[in-house]
Amino acid sequence: MTALPFLDNPPRFLFFTGKGGVGKTSLACATAVRLTGAGRRVLLVSTDPASNVGQVFGATIGNTITAIPDVPLLSALEIDPQQAADAYRAQIIDPVRGLLPTAEVDAMTEQLSGACTTEIASFNEFTSLLADPQATADYDHVLFDTAPTGHTIRLLQLPGEWTTYLSDGKGDVSCLGPVAGLDRLRHDYRGALEALTDPSRTRLVLVARPQRSALGEAGRTYAELLELGMSDAHLVVNGGMPHDAAGDPLAAAVESREAIALQDLPANLRPLPRTTIPLLPFNTVGLGALRSLLDAAAPPPPDTGSATSATVPDDFAVLHSLVDGIEADGPSLVMCMGKGGVGKTTVAAAVALELARRGHEVLLSTTDPAAHLTETLQADVEHLTVSRIDPEHAITQYRERVMAGKGSALDDAGRAVLAEDLKSPCTDEVAVFQQFSHLVFQSRRKFVVLDTAPTGHTLLLLDATGSYHREITRQMSEGTRYTTPLMRLQDPHQTKVLLITLAETTPVQEAEELQGDLARAGITPYAWVVNNSLAAAAPSSAFLQARARAELPSLARVAELCGRVAIVPMLAREPVGTAALSALTQQSATEAQLAHAP
Repeated sequence: MTALPFLDNPPRFLFFTGKGGVGKTSLACATAVRLTGAGRRVLLVSTDPASNVGQVFGATIGNTITAIPDVPLLSALEIDPQQAADAYRAQIIDPVRGLLPTAEVDAMTEQLSGACTTEIASFNEFTSLLADPQATADYDHVLFDTAPTGHTIRLLQLPGEWTTYLSDGKGDVSCLGPVAGLDRLRHDYRGALEALTDPSRTRLVLVARPQRSALGEAGRTYAELLELGMSDAHLVVNGGMPHDAAGDPLAAAVESREAIALQDLPANLRPLPRTTIPLLPFNTVGLGALRSLLDAAAPPPPDTGSATSATVPDDFAVLHSLVDGIEADGPSLVMCMGKGGVGKTTVAAAVALELARRGHEVLLSTTDPAAHLTETLQADVEHLTVSRIDPEHAITQYRERVMAGKGSALDDAGRAVLAEDLKSPCTDEVAVFQQFSHLVFQSRRKFVVLDTAPTGHTLLLLDATGSYHREITRQMSEGTRYTTPLMRLQDPHQTKVLLITLAETTPVQEAEELQGDLARAGITPYAWVVNNSLAAAAPSSAFLQARARAELPSLARVAELCGRVAIVPMLAREPVGTAALSALTQQSATEAQLAHAP
């Protein structure tokens, strides 16, 4: 394994993290397969609320440790947030059923119905794997395939935050549950923090594409995790364009921009040991593809479409036509949703920019803690305002409002109790939801284009929206007129949901699952957007043509799932800056390529 620096003398715990879409899951799965091939017993754990480890292996994996049938010595676990939350609620509520009045039990159930409970329940399972040696005693290595960056940082900060909160807290029970359980939780969280910050036990694997935005995100992530004490870190640059001797202009342009991005590597990443993994001409799904990812000598999976030309379905539109439809309904909320790394920020910025160019007042905002809209736009634009939901600012404002309101009626002791309870990390959920609700209602007067956090985290936000809707419905007397954020999200004239995906197996499956989740909430997507498509770019090199052919099954599936689809071609230069973003909303893919030529 010496050809792969990040696997030299691997410690017991390996954390794979980075910006969404950089290949964390593929790399974690391939690493697990390689380690088991060397005779190591491996447990692969996904902490991503939108996990797709099971899809990569073609196996059903749930909230219990499951052996992978085709890979001896490998087991996997997908921490299912909903199952974890159900078990957590049962652990707290079942012992008091029959002992407390029904009204109090119902109140406890509602208190534990929000996204915060889901996060804490999932986190309890995560910490047990780190803090309890017996939980993973059967394995030589435990690999964590983490959620996209912003959520991962939040997750890894929790051991310290909860340790501090449990040590200092003297307030009400909040969403942690009965006070009697706090001593055990304190022990688990302290043990998890010790494991995370011990370089002999834990290695951080920062995964990035050779792109300026992904490398910049990796640099920011490393800086934050280094502050937590995670000092043993490696950089893996994944999916670099191989040199094309035939001179395909698109391949050459991508290769050149990637080389520039690596030359400008963030300063804090330069000293780290680095592993470089080239882009493959096929999707990394299945054992053959996983073995090829880390072993160039492994036989690649067959190119089943070698005799097929990569043609985009005739009924796929361009992004320009979607903006026409959005504009026709007047001011509304446009939510760009999907798996991390599929280009939500880019599509959101392009749509907002085009609406502003047409003279409409537009607010472009994000709920993604790892998003950087200003870096994507790189300029001020007339009629366009850019904002973001800043969790820290939202929490500060929320605490101040609660203390000034509810706290004003309390004595000094009561205010001290309230202040302690507001230190709970669970306060984030309420604070961020309030700012999200404010954005939703601004869409009554202007276009609000929202770049959402990666799928799993977005669903937690929608869960909070649903909880708020149920609470308001209970409080309102019969005949009272009211509108909740969820009601606006369910109205197709007031909200347009764009599901962003790539023409690859896993992102399409993930978007399909998200569409099902939205349907259960009464929300129907307005359209799908297939981003960064090679089939739409019509490359000339054999390598890129093979990649384009690999897109065809995914494009066919998207056509089955939605009657309105737009496709955006892979472009020679990264869509950063107003000129490049405007090219995405040109009338045709050909015009986009010409407008965006190097």
